[in-house]
Amino acid sequence: MELAKMSLTELRRLQSKVETEIRRRSDSARRDLLKKMQKMAAEEGLSLSDLLPNAAATEEKSTPNKRKAKAAGKKPGVVPIKYRNPANPTVGWSGRGRKPQWVIDWLAQNKPLAELEAVGA
Repeated sequence: MELAKMSLTELRRLQSKVETEIRRRSDSARRDLLKKMQKMAAEEGLSLSDLLPNAAATEEKSTPNKRKAKAAGKKPGVVPIKYRNPANPTVGWSGRGRKPQWVIDWLAQNKPLAELEAVGA
């Protein structure tokens, strides 16, 4: 891959993909390490907050959303799809969280997000 021959749009798209992959791998490694540390502490009858003063905040961040919602007495719900991928209408996005790559690509072409709105949304 010759970066010098790529357009600015292609370079930005590549940069976005690289940043997303780095973030995904970093988050995955962090979660895996936290699980290992929690398991080791539990084997000794301790929790991470017993060992590290700031671990309570870290443990809360690692709790899956369903568990947080359940603990708060809320039912996790499915958010309706607000935007549809024009290339593949079976793929959608609720408009919450990180933008999927197809939305990023769409916006990179200076096309309005409103054109992706799902019918009946």
